[in-house]
Order: sequence, then structure tokens, then C-alpha cells
Amino acid sequence: MTHSAEYIPSIPDSLAKAKPKNGNLKFVLGGVVMLALVVVLIVYSTASTGAYYLTVAETLERAPTLTGQRVRVSGTVVDGSEDWRPQEMTLRFAVADESSHEQLTIVFYGPRPDNFQRAAAAIVEGELMSDGSFQADTLLLKCPSRYEEEPEEIFVQSTR
Repeated sequence: MTHSAEYIPSIPDSLAKAKPKNGNLKFVLGGVVMLALVVVLIVYSTASTGAYYLTVAETLERAPTLTGQRVRVSGTVVDGSEDWRPQEMTLRFAVADESSHEQLTIVFYGPRPDNFQRAAAAIVEGELMSDGSFQADTLLLKCPSRYEEEPEEIFVQSTR
């Protein structure tokens, strides 16, 4: 069986002049939508987990606008302000600014950290209540370490 080397099938004129269908456009638009969704998710997760926190003075100054919102506050633990109620699993204490003497009452529902007496500073995350107290669901203590110059950090999550 011999084939002619000169036989070349030609593309009909109707197919040669036809424009591609919008199939490629669908894939391009789908890719753009998926890329936009990924960018939105990255921006949202970065904004919600950012390490920014307010001082006690900033929190009290902006209290009317922050009431009911999720906030992260940092301050020095006030000596003698601890009120631990093990039956209720409630820890109340106060934090203050180093620059001002204003205090913010913190209410944390959960286990009391073992090294709370040694706590030098606390970063709390939660909600500022209308009565002026702060209901924390995350408590991060910075304690002076015996062996290192860097402060030891203890992270505790609320049980509620």
C-alpha cells in the first residue's frame, strides 16, 4: 500500500475563518475570579491575625467607639488586683499603662495560668463591655524568666 506524499488535507474555508468560541474566555474569567478570591482571603486573614494592639490609655480614650468590638489590649498587670474564683473559673485583674496611671479591669473565663503571680505584662484579646470592663477570651502573659533576658510568654485560651 502506497500513499501519495502530495496529499495534504485542506481545512475548509468555513473552519479557517471561524473565530474561537468563548470557551477560553470562560477559563480566563474563572482564573481571574479564583485569583481575586485568594487575594481577598489572604488580606482578610492577615488583617484579623495582625499583631497590633492598643494600650490601656488608647482603649479608654476610644471606649465609645470600641464597645462591643473585638480588640487586643496590652498593659502592665497591677499588683494585688487579682481576683481568682476557681468555682466559676473566673479571673479578674487590672492592667495599666506605663505612661499613665489609668487602669482597665479584665475578666477572663478559663483556667488561671500557674505563673500569673509572676506576670509583668499581659496582652488580652476580647471585647470591651459597655460597663467599661474588658471580657478577654485570650490571655497572653509576659513573665520575667529566671535564665534569660527575654520575657517568657504564656498563651492561654478561654474555655467559653
